[in-house]
Amino acid sequence: MFLNLDLSEFPEKVASTGRKGYSKRSLLCAFIVMKCEGFSYITDLLDYPQNNLLIAYYCGFNIRKPLPSYRTFDRFINNTDNQLLKNLMSSQVKKLEAMGIIDTSFIALDSTPVNANAKLNNPKSFAKNKFSKDNQPKSDIDCGLSVHTASNQHNERNFEYYWGYKNHILVDCITGLPIYEQTITANISDSTVALDILENTNEFISVKECTFIADKGYDVKAIYNTVKDIYSGDCVIPLNKRNSKKTKFVNEHPICEAGLMMHKDGKFSDNCRIRQKYSCPYKLSKTQECPCNHKNRNNGKKCRGCTKYITLPGDYRLSIDRECISFKKIYALRTEAERYNSRFKQTGQERLWTHSFNAAQNLCTLAHISLLAVAFAAVITNSQNSFRALKSVKRIA
Repeated sequence: MFLNLDLSEFPEKVASTGRKGYSKRSLLCAFIVMKCEGFSYITDLLDYPQNNLLIAYYCGFNIRKPLPSYRTFDRFINNTDNQLLKNLMSSQVKKLEAMGIIDTSFIALDSTPVNANAKLNNPKSFAKNKFSKDNQPKSDIDCGLSVHTASNQHNERNFEYYWGYKNHILVDCITGLPIYEQTITANISDSTVALDILENTNEFISVKECTFIADKGYDVKAIYNTVKDIYSGDCVIPLNKRNSKKTKFVNEHPICEAGLMMHKDGKFSDNCRIRQKYSCPYKLSKTQECPCNHKNRNNGKKCRGCTKYITLPGDYRLSIDRECISFKKIYALRTEAERYNSRFKQTGQERLWTHSFNAAQNLCTLAHISLLAVAFAAVITNSQNSFRALKSVKRIA
């Protein structure tokens, strides 16, 4: 795994006037070992090389001298520039693309929560107002407050609040390998970073003519238009009705509360969309009474009755047929992002031991670099069927 890491742009040493210190590349390799072994804490990483000196030697440490201490690893993860790790990850992706492994024809974007190292996340904590916006954890002043649900259904009641971060990952749906990642605070909406992720990805690997797959959290008009107009791609995203009420139709006309078919009453433009207005069938009648005694009919004013507004499918977002077989089959590929998130959590990223945003970013990026390194090891050993599973690669080795 280490032989296929391009560390030419990663600094070997940090300029200083003190002791020589340890190689930054060796510390990076040690953290890759940490993620591959699924260690959640540095204390586990300290014990592993001590008991496996061959691993320490492969990382690049001088095993005849003392190995790095806890403080050395802690400084590395807190002070390393995250852009250096992102560049390393992008170089891995470009190599896999050149080898014909990674493809951007079908890409999926999803996020996974990363809990901060704060006592307020402890379910046994009896602190008051644990999940109040004004009660920022003192141990991590960078983390944000968010809610994690089991699904994207509106009637889902299985949810929990947490302090921490979100890691967004763009995945190749064919191989299940990561392409680009970004860590944000938990209080930022998922849809706000989707366009930045696509733009940053397109800088080193083309996403032109891609099929972008995401869940309801990314159902935003700007994402549809950007993918279609700028990247000449298609979007496969379920429609988020945003608590809209179900309306019954007869001959493409909505039915009012009294069970009567409503009449068209003109169109108008609202927020770059065209909406059709439907009015009560007795709107112009001065003698006919409303069967359901609607409040807008008997309000003592203009007696207009009930009205409904239907958005016409004039834009790309509403023109997608989400009931066809092709849409459902393509959307089923999004499960690759869920599977990858499961592997990502197995690297020990479900809860952090650090206390800063930069350290959280570095740990998440290192986890993705480690999983890409596992894929490299599987490819060069001619076991491409197992490059998603770390245990299979270990058995081959």
